[in-house]
Formats: sequence, structure tokens, C-alpha cells
Amino acid sequence: MPQEPGPIISPSIEDYLERIYELIEGKGYARVSDIASALNFSRPSVTAMVQRLDRLGFLRYERYRGLTLTAKGREIARRIQRRHVILTEFFTLLQIDRNLIARDVEGIEHHLSSESLERLELLLEYWKAHPAQLQLILQPPTARRKKSSTKATPPTPPTRP
Repeated sequence: MPQEPGPIISPSIEDYLERIYELIEGKGYARVSDIASALNFSRPSVTAMVQRLDRLGFLRYERYRGLTLTAKGREIARRIQRRHVILTEFFTLLQIDRNLIARDVEGIEHHLSSESLERLELLLEYWKAHPAQLQLILQPPTARRKKSSTKATPPTPPTRP
């Protein structure tokens, strides 16, 4: 018998789980008012979503007592947070403006496949290990053309086992 598919995890659900996780990690707890403030939403809107997340099994919510993430909710939140960190580091290495990074990461993180994220992470690790190669990319195109005609072939990027 085929398994029933799990709930569809929308970007909105991911944002909520990520913020709740950050609040719990930072303060030790998360309340509806904290989440509303962090996401700039009304408390009634947050309460409705928290109740939905409870029904979906991502967290446990007791009115007037706060909430806790379930193992499933924590796993999704950690995955989103990891995406966020990798993308932020990637764009930071490319010397992109911080405000633009924040906006781009929020737009990209919900639509990036695991495979693409792994490849970006490999590239990030490569650039950290070979900063001279990154500097070549960051130079204006004319400077890159001049140097590439006199440079040897760059080292091969690492692969995952």
C-alpha cells in the first residue's frame, strides 16, 4: 500500500519554523507575541498559523503556555537555517551588499533543491580553500582575461564521497 504524502511545506511554513527555532535557540522559548514581532505579523495571524503547525505535527502548542517544536519541526527548521547560512556565506564571499544578500537569501532559500545547495556548499568550501581563485572571479572581466591567458589551470574543486 503506498504511503500517504506528508504535508506540503510552503515558504510561509518554513519561515515560521525557522523563526520559532531561532527564538527557542536564543531565548529558550517562543511565544506567539515573539513570533509576531519577529515576522512583523499580527498575533491573530500567528496564532492561526501556530495552530495549523500543531495540527501538521511540526510543533506542540498550548494556549497561554507557549510552544515547542517537534522532532519533525526542528529538522525542517535546521535544514532551512543551514540553507540560509550557506547562501549568506556564498554571497558574502562574492562581496555582495549585506542588504541585497538578506533580500536574495530570503527569496532563494525556499526554492533551492538539496542537490543545488550541496553544489553551492562545495563551491563555497573550494573558494575558502583557494581564495586566489575567488579573487580572479571578483576582478573586472578585462583583468580576468589578461590574467587567465598567463595563468596555469586552477586546482580541481573537492568532491563529496
